[in-house]
Amino acid sequence: MVREIVHVQVGQCGNQVGLRFWQEVIAEHSLNPNTGEFVPREDMLDTDGDGKPDELENICVYFESPNEHKYTPRAIVVDLEPGTMDVIKGSGMGSLFKPDNFIFGNNGAGNNWAKGHYTEGAEIVDSVLDRTRKAVEDCDAPQGFQIFHSLGGGTGSGMGTLLLLKIRDGYPDRITCTYSVYPSPKVSDTVVEPYNAVLSSHQLLENSDETFIIDNEALYNIAHNSLKIDQPTYKELNGLIAQTTCGITSSLRFPGKLNGDLRKLGVNLVPFPRLHFFLVAQAPLSSSKNKSHTKLNVKELTNQAYSSGNFLSNVKPDDGKYLAAAFVFRGPTLTSEGVDAVIEKLQTKQADDFVDWIPNNLKTSIVNVAPMTSAMSATFVANTTALKGIFQRLATQFGAMYRRKAFLHWYKGEGMDEMEFQEADKNVRDLITEYQDKQDATYDDEDGSEDNL
Repeated sequence: MVREIVHVQVGQCGNQVGLRFWQEVIAEHSLNPNTGEFVPREDMLDTDGDGKPDELENICVYFESPNEHKYTPRAIVVDLEPGTMDVIKGSGMGSLFKPDNFIFGNNGAGNNWAKGHYTEGAEIVDSVLDRTRKAVEDCDAPQGFQIFHSLGGGTGSGMGTLLLLKIRDGYPDRITCTYSVYPSPKVSDTVVEPYNAVLSSHQLLENSDETFIIDNEALYNIAHNSLKIDQPTYKELNGLIAQTTCGITSSLRFPGKLNGDLRKLGVNLVPFPRLHFFLVAQAPLSSSKNKSHTKLNVKELTNQAYSSGNFLSNVKPDDGKYLAAAFVFRGPTLTSEGVDAVIEKLQTKQADDFVDWIPNNLKTSIVNVAPMTSAMSATFVANTTALKGIFQRLATQFGAMYRRKAFLHWYKGEGMDEMEFQEADKNVRDLITEYQDKQDATYDDEDGSEDNL
């Protein structure tokens, strides 16, 4: 049974990352990037013996139903200025997307969350929702939505969260999942990032089911330290995000021994509805020189994905504890016995890294098809209380500016009220407290009573 996902990319960052994601997906499914036609490869698997390669079995999860073997991405491309659209249309893949699914304004959001959420974004949101509704109606069994956006600018943060709110209202029983690029401590592009990020986090807390946190500083560190690239470009950084998102979504697109999907991921990783922010990591990540010297096996992949050097967010795992985590392994030679043995050793050896009141809190899934970049891979998705560090930093920066009411007139000019700033700040600070409470909670086994919970 195919469970389709409707993909929405918003703002400049969301569109650049989304385009890179589609390039990876199209390569994995062996489609022609210019025409969308299927081009079979020799290495394609046919595990169920029906004469069709496995890559075609679930391909419609991400693509509109094929018309004479031509596939069209089920994607809606949104921005408040036309520049990004022109870049996508001008790329080799531009003709693949439905022309009607390009929706843009002309004025831009000017790094202002209020413009994206209340004024400029509100003008075109109905057009986007109309295209979204048509995409959902074309699905047999829609499972949910995924939104690519950033939280530092105006369009991705303001309009991205507005769309999330409207989608949640229209489809309350579907999974809403976001890939959110958070501002990072050293890589700051915008002065008002703390305002935009805290206002967005407030919305994500209420309306998202799963949010995968990514930040540019962690990506730069991976590019420097693991990939040995001196001057990484956004294309290379977006490639890292695309590899990880392909890993997360692989169990939706390919058959496997232990299948997973967005709902299973949420059920296993979200113990409390507000704590739905995930840390993600990918393995293997190594330079082209080191690739030939690295022996890939389940143990090596697990160790790499579990190490902080491969995290796509700039958090220190020692600052918190894992509430729950999931590994998605990809490769034709992987066995569930081998994976289970390695995961059990990891959980025993690193027991102190996990909270003791959720037993067996590691989920695994195995996908038969390897990625394009290596013979096998692992994607690590974790719900950890260490993420409170990201929100603490944002709340501190937000407080420093808000105390002086700096830049506030730009937001008030779009009709925003100061109360909304205070609510967002309080909500994010409450989240930090919740993370700390769950980290400090213990379970007393001797008398079977709960302590601190």
